[in-house]
Amino acid sequence: MDSILALEDGRVFQGKRFGAVGGVAGEVVFNTGMTGYQEILTDPSYAGQLVCLTVPHVGNTGVNAQDPESDRVQAAGLIVRDGCIGSSSWRADGDLAQYLVSAGVVGITGLDTRALTRHLRAGGVMRGFLATDGSGAEAAVDRARSAPAIGDLDLVSRVTCERAHAWREGRSGLLGPASEAPAHGPHVVAFDYGAKRNMLRLLADAGFRLTVVPAHTSASEALALRPDGVFLSNGPGDPAVCRFQIETIRALLGKLPIFGICLGHQLAALALGGTTFKLKFGHRGINHPVRDERTGTVAITSQNHGYAVADEGLPESVEVTHRSLYDGTVEGLAHRELPFFSVQYHPEAAPGPHDAWDLFGRFAQMMAGGRPHAPAARLRSA
Repeated sequence: MDSILALEDGRVFQGKRFGAVGGVAGEVVFNTGMTGYQEILTDPSYAGQLVCLTVPHVGNTGVNAQDPESDRVQAAGLIVRDGCIGSSSWRADGDLAQYLVSAGVVGITGLDTRALTRHLRAGGVMRGFLATDGSGAEAAVDRARSAPAIGDLDLVSRVTCERAHAWREGRSGLLGPASEAPAHGPHVVAFDYGAKRNMLRLLADAGFRLTVVPAHTSASEALALRPDGVFLSNGPGDPAVCRFQIETIRALLGKLPIFGICLGHQLAALALGGTTFKLKFGHRGINHPVRDERTGTVAITSQNHGYAVADEGLPESVEVTHRSLYDGTVEGLAHRELPFFSVQYHPEAAPGPHDAWDLFGRFAQMMAGGRPHAPAARLRSA
């Protein structure tokens, strides 16, 4: 047992190195999904976090060039119970341990992830230090305690794109017939706060011409691109830190249709006058039930967020459209008059179910002049 995970409360877990040699601090969180570790590692929303996977066997199917949700590993580190060496999948072109080494990302295996998860559920997510270089426990605890809180970091600036660019790629053949964005169609400006690739793929699949812009793009710059609608992506960190982005969204509301997901949902809520708060241990997994408050239907959703929109402070003009059936927190919003709606969960299903794919079609309907908060249509099949 040559590696340790030390938490800021003094708890230390032992394991073996599974990835690069080194040490890294971050917020320790857990994900309850049974699959999708490569998508999780490359999801920009995990920037600054040490991710514990509750499924015991990780790495069985290896890694490939099609599944990453961004151009690099975004998570600060990986924590698993039993990391597999080698892989068994016709799609694999490498194994997970070497993937982490190549990315310079530290990982630990042989750790009691059930005990760690129970500890985080009881005490809440906390700062940790993951060391695979032989660091001592006392020094590692000190490193965890001195690490900045995730709410003090501007993580969006770390993960956003450097410049505006067009996006044409639709969904891959694994999700149905492969597609490409049409040459002509509604033009959507997508703000990249840490956008996952599959989000952009499904927007393209819905028939939109996409221009992806950096998170620091102003409202006037976005409007100069003459879009038909605006998309607000997912991303990492505390939404309250993103003051420039909140003001940008406030300036865009009412000028054209807007659709937000995850961090985009939270930022829009703040722009509308609402507030957000930090959850005790967050929602991270692929089996979270969400109820549509207008229709009573329930979707099983993929989620990854540590903050949520508070009911208190929302103006009367904003309707809560969806709620978590786990804890009742807000999972969707719509404006009663303006063309705006948002969801906290991840409808792009990477990894996870396809229950909420219809939201991309709903965005298209809104831009075509439909009701801004009409109930969702029947679910799309792959």
